[in-house]
Amino acid sequence: MTSRETTGFLPRAYTDADAPAFKRSASDLAWLLGIGAVQWPWLLKSLSGGRPATKQKLLARLGLPPDALPNLGSWKSDTGFLTLIADHIEAARPHTVVEFGAGASSLIIAKALAQWGGGSLTSFDQHPDFVAATGDWLAGHGLETDLRVAPLGTPPGNWPGLWYQPGPLPESIDLLIVDGPPWTIHPLTRGSADSLFTRIAPGGVIMLDDAARPGERIVAARWRKRWPDFDFQLLKGGTKGTLVGTRR
Repeated sequence: MTSRETTGFLPRAYTDADAPAFKRSASDLAWLLGIGAVQWPWLLKSLSGGRPATKQKLLARLGLPPDALPNLGSWKSDTGFLTLIADHIEAARPHTVVEFGAGASSLIIAKALAQWGGGSLTSFDQHPDFVAATGDWLAGHGLETDLRVAPLGTPPGNWPGLWYQPGPLPESIDLLIVDGPPWTIHPLTRGSADSLFTRIAPGGVIMLDDAARPGERIVAARWRKRWPDFDFQLLKGGTKGTLVGTRR
């Protein structure tokens, strides 16, 4: 399954096979139920995936066929986030891009890099079948990138939930895209991405998708306190918002 197929309202369910040692505590369940009860307006808004005209404009700009992204919305990237990524790659020409949460964004990143500057993308996802399907999808558009399976496991620092176990990573990252793990593991689970902030080069950027949701707003507040050498801005374009952090 990739973004070519229609998908459900919620992300793919977490199972014991994803991280056998992970057991939710009572506190984890309280977070999940509490945030889930208040964030349904954001989830409903995300179903559209953005305006079709905006999607077609982006695809034409990148030289992709009109049907390259037939299904967006729900847990997948929306047109606002994808356009923001393309805008940044065109303007900043990043050399090294690292992404957590493969899918529609992988296609847009890979095509934008090929068109503007020729940087490299390393993309991680926890589902082997999804990684394989996404790789075939990109290859069908003549794009080659480094797509890797990264199982979920114990998060670094004091963040809850799960985080990717990616293995070796580039020492210097120009653009870090965070679009996973899903909030259904824990509303603050993406906070662990800050374990990579020391690798972001001066002038480099972190983009956190779904940043208008309550859980990601809490993550953003903690990042602002922990990382004073980053300038963070919440951009409300698209259906789900994007937190952009630039390292000074």
